[in-house]
Amino acid sequence: MAGVAGKVAIVTGGAGGIGAAVVGTLAARGAAVVVADMVGDAADAVAADIVKNGGRAIPVEVDVADEASVVAMIAAAVDAFGRLDIVHNNAAAMGDDVLGRDGDLTTMAVEVWDTTMAVDLRGPMLACKHAIPIMVEQGGGSIVNTASVAAHAGDMQFMAYGAAKAGLVNLTKAIATRYGKANVRCNAIAPGMILTPTAQQRLSADVIDMVMRHHLTTRVGTPQDIAEAVAFLSSDEAGYITGHVLFVDGGVTAHLPHVADMYESV
Repeated sequence: MAGVAGKVAIVTGGAGGIGAAVVGTLAARGAAVVVADMVGDAADAVAADIVKNGGRAIPVEVDVADEASVVAMIAAAVDAFGRLDIVHNNAAAMGDDVLGRDGDLTTMAVEVWDTTMAVDLRGPMLACKHAIPIMVEQGGGSIVNTASVAAHAGDMQFMAYGAAKAGLVNLTKAIATRYGKANVRCNAIAPGMILTPTAQQRLSADVIDMVMRHHLTTRVGTPQDIAEAVAFLSSDEAGYITGHVLFVDGGVTAHLPHVADMYESV
């Protein structure tokens, strides 16, 4: 089984959390990886660690909301490795200055909405815009977008984030539809709660316990859970899967919210 060995992958937001797990997993399975991140020093460190361990990787500092920066990222991948087989659009505006202010729509600052859309939706669009022609010319490729369970249900907060991720789900299906006959597949991952280092810092034990009551699994998700899903969807073994959203969420979207509480009381 070919998996991702010998393929070339770009992972945006690749220097931390989910992105770093995806980068490490793809590299360990034989892919050459472009560690693309807005924090250049962090991308340098992740790429250097992969190379130190015998893998192939280059760092690229990128602002995914800026088209010229995305064009340079795509060019760096092709210049370094000769082709482009996988794009994992994972970067999102997750800082306290954006996500931390993404709450009540009636009081939301317009710049929070605009920045969220620019990074979380325009960013993947730009990467796809410039990667797809290369993939078509070389005979195919795979795009995996990081969406969210927030794309599929309303929340009391993160309204801009949820709207952007919902747009990304539709973009995923549209790309799969438009370019499928050119052997370009496009899928999305919808993570639930994933305990990245940032999430561990932000969330109290009480909040994690509350969330776990509504999961159907016995543990919270980890970045490696998402990395495994991305690696599969990027692989030749997933060649018959496109236009699909894979929920990696511990079953939180599979049931009515009260069901998990009822189960615990039985």
